[in-house]
Amino acid sequence: MRTRFLVLMLALAVAAGPAAAKTVSATAPDGVSIHAESAGSGPAVVLVHGWSCDASYWDAQVADLASDHQVVAIDLAGHGRSGAGRADYTMAAFGADVAAVLAALDLHDAVLVGHSMGGAVIVEAALAAPDRVRGLIGVDNFQNVKMVLADQQIAGFVSTFESNFSAFVPQWVGRMFPADADSALRADVASDMAAAPQDVAISAMANLLRWYGGQAPARLRELKVPLMNINSRLEPTHEDSMREFVPGYQARYLDGVGHFLFREKPAAFNALLRETLAAFD
Repeated sequence: MRTRFLVLMLALAVAAGPAAAKTVSATAPDGVSIHAESAGSGPAVVLVHGWSCDASYWDAQVADLASDHQVVAIDLAGHGRSGAGRADYTMAAFGADVAAVLAALDLHDAVLVGHSMGGAVIVEAALAAPDRVRGLIGVDNFQNVKMVLADQQIAGFVSTFESNFSAFVPQWVGRMFPADADSALRADVASDMAAAPQDVAISAMANLLRWYGGQAPARLRELKVPLMNINSRLEPTHEDSMREFVPGYQARYLDGVGHFLFREKPAAFNALLRETLAAFD
């Protein structure tokens, strides 16, 4: 009877899946409160969203990875349920947000996964907390790290957001999807990002362009951990350029998707993500 009871309890535990997510609270160095959710147990994977998004964009990845990983999804400052009020939303400050969560959970050997702007953020996080990170995975970013942007170019692009944020963002985001993309998903992402706090979004965009438009090569050279990518083919990834700055760099691709590949084809993306995680072992 006891054996049958233990077998039944094990079966119920397996059927129930990973434990429910728990809320994590951390404080960035500048005092901003940072919200995150942690689920599952095992090797740590930390998910960092992109510009004007939030931790919920990773829901399909959390559900998959939490079966055998501790998976942490973070709201960067000014996004989701994290605090705001920061004077300038720089990539280094966002990186410090991630480092604060790593410290709050006392994580070591974590793999950081960053979508879009999150790529720059996880580089900064790895440089801020090198003893807590064992690898980085960029998602649809680092396509052209040798790009140089003048201050005038950055100001000109940012001004398009300042002139009519709520109208421009949906049009801009819409172009990040392929023509045959799910129209409901396209509309949902576009409207959600257009509803982001405008002051946060504009500051973050200007700082992201400064980072990619000149700072990226030097920051990548400072990395002490491997970096890999999972990218769409929406625009070409210059792998040779990346290898100049990150020895051993690898890129994997998901076909038939746009910039939000992890939401467009979550099952296929999750398989590639697991393959990439395994490459760090």
